[in-house]
Amino acid sequence: MDFKKYNIPFDINPTYNKSIAYFSMEFAIDQSLKTYSGGLGFLAGSHMRSAYSLRQNLVGIGILWKYGYYDQQRNQDKSLKVTWVEKDYSFLEDTHIRFQIKVDEHPVWVKAYYLNPEIFHTAPIFFLSTDLPENDYLARSICHRLYDGNPAAKVAQYILLGKGGAKLLDEIGSHRDIYHLNEAHGLPAAFYLLKKYNDLSEVNKRLVFTTHTPEEAGNEKHDFDLCYKMSYFSGMSREEVRAVTGLTSDEPFNHSLVALRLSHVANGVSKLHGVVSNQMWGKHPGICKIKSVTNSQDYLYWADKKLYHYADEEAHHKFDDRKRQIKAKTFKIVADQTGKLFNPKVFTMVWARRFAGYKRADLLLNDPERFNRLLNHTKYPVQLIWAGKPYPLDQPAIDTFNQLIYESNKHGNMAVLTGYELELSRRLKAASDVWLNTPRVPREASGTSGMTAAMNGGVNFSTDDGWIPEFAVNGENAFVIPRTDFENLSVVQQDEQDLNHLYDILENKILPTYYEQPDAWRKIVQNGMRVVKDRFNSDRMADEYYQLIYNHPTDAVQ
Repeated sequence: MDFKKYNIPFDINPTYNKSIAYFSMEFAIDQSLKTYSGGLGFLAGSHMRSAYSLRQNLVGIGILWKYGYYDQQRNQDKSLKVTWVEKDYSFLEDTHIRFQIKVDEHPVWVKAYYLNPEIFHTAPIFFLSTDLPENDYLARSICHRLYDGNPAAKVAQYILLGKGGAKLLDEIGSHRDIYHLNEAHGLPAAFYLLKKYNDLSEVNKRLVFTTHTPEEAGNEKHDFDLCYKMSYFSGMSREEVRAVTGLTSDEPFNHSLVALRLSHVANGVSKLHGVVSNQMWGKHPGICKIKSVTNSQDYLYWADKKLYHYADEEAHHKFDDRKRQIKAKTFKIVADQTGKLFNPKVFTMVWARRFAGYKRADLLLNDPERFNRLLNHTKYPVQLIWAGKPYPLDQPAIDTFNQLIYESNKHGNMAVLTGYELELSRRLKAASDVWLNTPRVPREASGTSGMTAAMNGGVNFSTDDGWIPEFAVNGENAFVIPRTDFENLSVVQQDEQDLNHLYDILENKILPTYYEQPDAWRKIVQNGMRVVKDRFNSDRMADEYYQLIYNHPTDAVQ
């Protein structure tokens, strides 16, 4: 098949002429396209938009999830309800491209759908599906739910993304110079290429890898024999796989470690994460160089342009009015979901992102006396909003979400919202006077939600993790919770110290400045807005991937 029909429909900028295939399990492109769960997808979506803006020679490869991640709704008592609803997309083009790959030692039919770049102003993206009548139910279900909890199903999804994506490019005659794995989910592409070229150096010079996970235990591992049985290795023998991966016979298959050994360069997603990744993986022989490209978000998509205009014009009253307007718009969602009427003139703090233990969504509640005093403060009134999606099989995270809902039932100025996807994320960032971020250092690889909050006039209030050390000047464009001695303190001690610092800064600095020094507060807001536009716009990130990763010399393996 001729790729010309699906060729990039704009003139390539010569600076970005090298051809790239970008493999990602998630793409957060538009609210109407449910192919993401959280931060990894938000990052990939901004990367695709900037690739379009910069006219880069880049093609995305993803999976068309029939039921998305999940739909977040409420039970009768308002607690979290997980539902799956079939999705339909009239704007995706059926390419009529069909081919077979082997999964679990059986042939599986794969179909490709195409997202035209002009629809959402992105790089061209192909979405793969096995939901075809030619397949049996197990094969059809591979693309049903993003991050299926069954290990065999999850490995099959990796095979679909990696092997299916690499074969698709061959089917349409689009031979890419670089295969970029955004996380290790697409690693089966490496074994497909190794079978194709029968030359490890050919694979090595084509493969680059981005890791988003700052803890070795958090990186996916599967039983080696399960991966072998599932046809992960494109027909290679066990001995051949172990020879090229350096894995011993008693080791589980560590996808990230193997990606680091088969790639010619990799990167973490913030400077701190690059350091942590080198410390974490450096003990393993044969890994490639790990650099850093700090995640960023697309200014054109996320930013409130009127806020920026009024800031540039030094139109202070118009700036303040605009911020209240965009807060009020979000508060209609709060009222619709909870029946609570929030006031756009009142200080509003938002915690919204994926629910995971280390992110500590409920940290504020660990001191009930102080928490109640905060919510009942008459001099400095506050409004608090939480939102986010726990992984549907992560019961502790779901319990935290529900605990917050039950607590919110006691307070008219506390709300927990459901349906945290692109549009609600945008609205909550507009609603935030402060965007609260509370991960345990150094567990957060990047944490890009704070960038888009700043693009909407939200001040970052965060532990000193991920991208924050590259951005924050404490008290000038953000507020930073001092780092604990995380190497020597227990988790309980870290949480206690962070909580005390959080309340001290909130009570003694943030709230008095907001209510008593509006000019000083506005300056902090605008300082943050300018820095994220200049340094954390994804155009910078997409350019750095070319300059630092895609053009990295292939003979520079450690």
